[in-house]
Amino acid sequence: MAKFELKLPKMGESVAEATITSWLKDIGDTIEADEAVLEIATDKVDSEVPSEVDGVLVEKLFDVDDVVQVGQTIAIIETEGGGTVEVKAPAAETAKQEVSKAATEVAQTVVAAKETVQPVISSGDRFYSPLVKNIAKEEGISQAELDTIPGTGKDGRVTKNDIKSYLQSRSSAPIADKQPQPTEELKVEAKVEPAAEQKTPQTPTPKPVVSSGDDEIIEMTRMGKLISKHMIDSVQTSAHVQSFIEADVTKIWNWRNKYKDSFKKREGENLTFTPIFMEAVAKALRDFPMMNISVQGDSIIKKKHINLGMAAALPDGNLIVPVIKDADQLNLLGMAKKVNDLANRARENKLSPDDIQGGTYTVTNVGTFGSIMGTPIINQPQVGILALGAIRKVPAVIETPQGDFIGIRYKMFMSHSYDHRVVNGALGGQFVKAVKDYLEAWDTNREI
Repeated sequence: MAKFELKLPKMGESVAEATITSWLKDIGDTIEADEAVLEIATDKVDSEVPSEVDGVLVEKLFDVDDVVQVGQTIAIIETEGGGTVEVKAPAAETAKQEVSKAATEVAQTVVAAKETVQPVISSGDRFYSPLVKNIAKEEGISQAELDTIPGTGKDGRVTKNDIKSYLQSRSSAPIADKQPQPTEELKVEAKVEPAAEQKTPQTPTPKPVVSSGDDEIIEMTRMGKLISKHMIDSVQTSAHVQSFIEADVTKIWNWRNKYKDSFKKREGENLTFTPIFMEAVAKALRDFPMMNISVQGDSIIKKKHINLGMAAALPDGNLIVPVIKDADQLNLLGMAKKVNDLANRARENKLSPDDIQGGTYTVTNVGTFGSIMGTPIINQPQVGILALGAIRKVPAVIETPQGDFIGIRYKMFMSHSYDHRVVNGALGGQFVKAVKDYLEAWDTNREI
């Protein structure tokens, strides 16, 4: 019987690790090729890990909530026939050498990981699981603070419940008590500014919210926590500035009404406004390539491809941003089909990690919820995001050769948030003006 190592597959650009959320198979279960063995979650999307072979699951190397690196072995599957784990080796000798080399590299990686990831033990012989360390990192718990938490697990280990109980009760303890210092030093520190400057800067701990017995406490979902962190990180990274502009989309409104029924009958899909807006944004990005950039340290990375992120609602109320790759290369029919496909798979939780990777600019439709404008937060590492407001029927001044008159028009506001570190007001304003111009110049005789 041969043994196959099931490894955590590569899940797209910038995804280096994943958290195991559930095992779909137990030890002893028979598994077919391409059958899902476990479910994982990254900071981008949830996914399943399928088996590459037929066999029997004989060993699980990680538990639920453990964090696994891409390429790490997560389970052992026993397959029919003889042989070694390396199924792709051309010869037995080569396989032995590669296995030996891989084992050495893994051992070195484990040692390096321990030196880097494991907390410095300040007192005693304490071990912290990856889950506990992740919780401590997310909640801003220092090493000294972590060492003081009593553990109820085996050999006094701190468990998930221990650290969560501590977080609930931490609000009753003064922050100064977490790092006790002599009374005289505290007095000097309060009066002398240089002493305060010598202290290592720490992220301020939010003051606890007082709740009454009648209040309901709801645990944030994993996705909610990740979105919260990304939003805070973005605000702290980019200097957000907004420009607003109003566009007359009467031509587009009438054109869509003319073609939406025939499109539905022919393609079996709805013709929404979204692909029209995405096409205009892609054209504007082609006109203003310095909006299609990202910042890396003191350098600017000018993106060759125009990959548009499209914020889509999930069933649980959260948002996810699937990406339309090379959006400027699509015609309107292709854009409409791509928009519908990504939106449908987002609602059904069927997006793959690659579907949400590589975005260079994002569009969000706040008008779906009735908002006429908004100030969206930039999706890092991009430098801009456009919010589309609700289309409204409003009275407007219409200029004609015969003079001005008041008429009913369909209009919408567009809110452009951009990173003022690298995008000045002129560029930010010109870009959103270009989107407006493309929309208002819509060809009412265009066919799809």
